[in-house]
Amino acid sequence: MFTQLAKAARAACAVALGAALLGTGAGVAHADPAPPVLGGGSGIIVNNEFECTVTTVGRDGAGRLVGLTAGHCGDAGAQVVAEQARGAGVIGHFVYSNHDLDYAVIQFDEGRIIPVNRVGNVTITGLGAPASFPAIVCKEGRTTGNTCGIAWGDVFQTQETWTQMCVVEGDSGAPVVVGTTLVGMVNAYLAVACFGPEVGTNMTAIMGDMNARGDVGAGFRPI
Repeated sequence: MFTQLAKAARAACAVALGAALLGTGAGVAHADPAPPVLGGGSGIIVNNEFECTVTTVGRDGAGRLVGLTAGHCGDAGAQVVAEQARGAGVIGHFVYSNHDLDYAVIQFDEGRIIPVNRVGNVTITGLGAPASFPAIVCKEGRTTGNTCGIAWGDVFQTQETWTQMCVVEGDSGAPVVVGTTLVGMVNAYLAVACFGPEVGTNMTAIMGDMNARGDVGAGFRPI
């Protein structure tokens, strides 16, 4: 019952946070010899259409260089460009997108990025359990930068945590941390940007799905 109520509430008033590129001239330029620095909190351009935020970058169990972002930012095959280094060209592709949990796996091309564990004011040193009330969580988004707020917890037991952080379009996929522990990602806000609660998928749910699939992303560990 609570799951149905939660889905109904989100369908009615949740706003997905991928920002569309509308006449911004964001075309890909000639390749730049310097690979961009990329980590949880970095902005990306998906298929030259949407701006989103990387959740984290690391290696999966097979040693592949992978990252995460929100699932509504794109589908398998979508091209990824670093927002702050568009001249570097395509740096990777979406290999899997789960629209139920709203997360996507990006496989980066080796040598095309410099992966880091700190962007702005957020450092990621590990993965952890969902935040619960009254923990303070923070995020680093490509649009609103670093913001923090209280966690309400997994209100409807739907594998997503509600928080009171400021998020707007383009922050989709932003890492949600408690200290330096990655506990979730930003996916949507309810009703009003930077006022209504933010809702995002828990890392435990994402890791569980990736590991169960046993494909790219399984066994993921952040840089």
